[in-house]
Amino acid sequence: MSKRLKIAVVIPAYNEEESISSVVEQVNALNTGEGARYYAVVINDCSKDSTGEIIDQLDCLPVHLSVNLGIGGAVQTGWRFAFDNNFDYAIQIDGDGQHPPSEIPKMLQEMKLQGWDVAIGSRFITKEGFQSTFTRRMGINHFRVLNRMLVGVDIADSTSGMRMLNRNALAVVSEYYPDEYPEPEAIVLYATKKLKIGEIPVHMNERQGGVSSISSFGAVYYMFKVTLAVLFTYLRLKNSK
Repeated sequence: MSKRLKIAVVIPAYNEEESISSVVEQVNALNTGEGARYYAVVINDCSKDSTGEIIDQLDCLPVHLSVNLGIGGAVQTGWRFAFDNNFDYAIQIDGDGQHPPSEIPKMLQEMKLQGWDVAIGSRFITKEGFQSTFTRRMGINHFRVLNRMLVGVDIADSTSGMRMLNRNALAVVSEYYPDEYPEPEAIVLYATKKLKIGEIPVHMNERQGGVSSISSFGAVYYMFKVTLAVLFTYLRLKNSK
């Protein structure tokens, strides 16, 4: 009998009381076969609403942070939890319902088939589902070009927060993970560490609750700040070799 894989579904959550129950329930609904066992690992990043109380009542593995770490710190907490507890794979999805858990088995299958260390769920390969705003798509394409220039990796959806890691990748991100703008910066990290990266088309939704912190004007400022962060990460990793 083949080993049943343990998959940690890492869900960083900050003020996600409107959607977190549905997301966890959808993760648990994946446990219908013998090939893999999925565990919802919810990282409560000091939410100010009732997110913490809600996840304590759900069928999940709740992790309550004592201080607000932001998205990068919350996600790295989940990566470390998965690595330290001997999960075979871990996948990050958002707590606002944008990333359908039903796409996870497809990502796992393709990742194993291709021998990737990191699989990134992309909404832009087949252009199905929610495609984000025009301004954000411009920024995402900018990061695609930037990462391609720096490390030679072409990822169409470089800001996607839906990404799966095997234990090789988990060992890397448990030691260091970008804190403020982790998605585009992490691509530089993966490439620098010689991890195999792939991209898989997925169908994403609009957020099911809460409000985005980035306005149209803020998206331009965000693009500028992330560009600097990506460059600093690249120089830091390059000089640490």
